[in-house]
Amino acid sequence: MKPVDKKIYLASKSPRRRELLRQIGVDFELLLLRSDGPRGPDVTEEVLPGEAPVDYVARVANEKADFAFDLVHKRRLTQRAVLSADTTVAIGSEILGKPATNAEAVAMLEKLSGRTHEVMTAIAVRYQDFSEHITQVSEVRFADLSPAAIKAYCATQEPYDKAGGYGIQGLAAVFIEHIEGSHSGIMGLPLFETAQLLRRAGVLP
Repeated sequence: MKPVDKKIYLASKSPRRRELLRQIGVDFELLLLRSDGPRGPDVTEEVLPGEAPVDYVARVANEKADFAFDLVHKRRLTQRAVLSADTTVAIGSEILGKPATNAEAVAMLEKLSGRTHEVMTAIAVRYQDFSEHITQVSEVRFADLSPAAIKAYCATQEPYDKAGGYGIQGLAAVFIEHIEGSHSGIMGLPLFETAQLLRRAGVLP
């Protein structure tokens, strides 16, 4: 087996995941997958019929990791570990994706108001013959939100690139009464579980 390159490929466009990896001292190079264009996305994020949220998020993270790992070989890039992740928000069996419009963002915040929901982040790592994933699940409870608060929040840019229409690291932090689980996982990359996988792959000491 070749020596492990301590630098990894991060197959994610999320600036929050970059910040979190830097927080734990992981050096990385971006390996971005196509999300749109004439040929469509490299990995579809559509929910399959009857697919449970926890199965959905794990499948998407694994498909991203597999595609990125194949890309490393096809492009003859330096052999490094590949890390991908996917985050979803769910109320029961209903998956709340990323709102595309103001109306969708408002509807999501109205659903989350005064309720507890789950935030699931799956992370997948591929390197040589190593192939594993972990899904971390946190519970988040929102306070009762007034229509004015929802309207004001949805007038910002925060809801529109985030699962569930909010980010815990931004203005929406004031909506959250209680969390149980991983703060970094809710942001999009659970650091404890990420470190576990990277250690098992030999990337972290």
